[in-house]
Amino acid sequence: MDRIRIVGGHALNGTIPISGAKNATLPLMIASLLTEQTLILDNVPRLADVSLLQRILGNHGVDIMVGGKRPGETVDHGQTLHISAANIVDTTAPYELVSKMRASFWVLAPLVARMGEARVSMPGGCAIGTRPVDLLIMAMARLGADIEIDSGYVVARAPHGLRGAEIVFPKVTVGGTHTVIMAASLANGTTLIENAAREPEIVDVADCLNKMGARISGAGTRRIVVEGVAKLNGARHAVLPDRIETGTYAMAVAMAGGDILLQNTRPQLLQAALDVLTRTGVAVTATNQGIRIARNGGGLAPVEVTTAPFPDFPTDLQAQLMALMTRADGTSHIVETVFENRFMHVQELARLGARIQLDGEKATIEGVERLKGAPVMATDLRASVSLVIAALAAEGETIVNRVYHLDRGFERLEEKLGRCGAAIERLSG
Repeated sequence: MDRIRIVGGHALNGTIPISGAKNATLPLMIASLLTEQTLILDNVPRLADVSLLQRILGNHGVDIMVGGKRPGETVDHGQTLHISAANIVDTTAPYELVSKMRASFWVLAPLVARMGEARVSMPGGCAIGTRPVDLLIMAMARLGADIEIDSGYVVARAPHGLRGAEIVFPKVTVGGTHTVIMAASLANGTTLIENAAREPEIVDVADCLNKMGARISGAGTRRIVVEGVAKLNGARHAVLPDRIETGTYAMAVAMAGGDILLQNTRPQLLQAALDVLTRTGVAVTATNQGIRIARNGGGLAPVEVTTAPFPDFPTDLQAQLMALMTRADGTSHIVETVFENRFMHVQELARLGARIQLDGEKATIEGVERLKGAPVMATDLRASVSLVIAALAAEGETIVNRVYHLDRGFERLEEKLGRCGAAIERLSG
């Protein structure tokens, strides 16, 4: 099993290209099930989750071709996927596949919308909480699907098609919003989504669906309207930049010191996180090429942050910020309101010398003068990269174990950091 070795104390200087967003890529790939024509996606990141979803879609009969290299392209360019769901041969998504990636449960929506039926395994538990799918099931029922739970599978049927409806989510749900805009695109009539998720990835998927012939308005607001159409066509769409990768590398520079251009990304995708970084004393500058992050010599001021759905501070950057605040000059407080059990990285940060106290959903971080390298273990995707950030500033050597979590969401992390001066390498086996 691969590990990552980091020797701390090296500033980061140079350019880090930002990949396409994982959290947009996965629903965009799933949306290909809505049409018999080819969907072409550009700027697709090379991630374990993307490869796994290719397998899951292949189980339904979807053909996916990865485009070859073009003149002038480098590994910093995302992949191009040509996805054809012309012939769906199986509407069952089995447990052995769905259990490996929760987002694959979303295939329920396009399969029912286009094929009139789907049998999808319940995804089961998750390291960062239960993350239930009850709101997704409620939404499909509101759209007219007959739902039953059979031996751990959700069986949904709508032999005469889905019907437009008003859906009011009791709490913001990204998965629920993705599910409804996909299903409602082929429903009969108009669907109104109230308390919709506002994340940039929702907007990206809606933009792609509109290119395919859908009629979706209001994406990025709390109220989305979808007018159903009879069929969708193929289209070509470039995945938006990954705001979580952007924020992660921004915090890595803040931790290690240095001056980095985060290339091909946009401040409006994560303004709340950039505002927090500015409050710590880090210089954040928007440029025509992306975002420049710099910290040269100054200390880090402590902050108080509460995670919340977009446009507020994202839960997917909470662990990274906590790692950064272990070196702040004072005491910081982070309140996690989105997912329970999302403080699993605390014990591993403590192995490096961090001082963190937990009280329910609140973490109190007392900044320390120095961290010291040690063997640590990744527990989930975002927690694993928080250990990398801490290790960049720790004295001596840190070994991060179980880095397959990292490979799910970060493309060539050790290469991107290594090119900018980090002493980092992957150890195989």
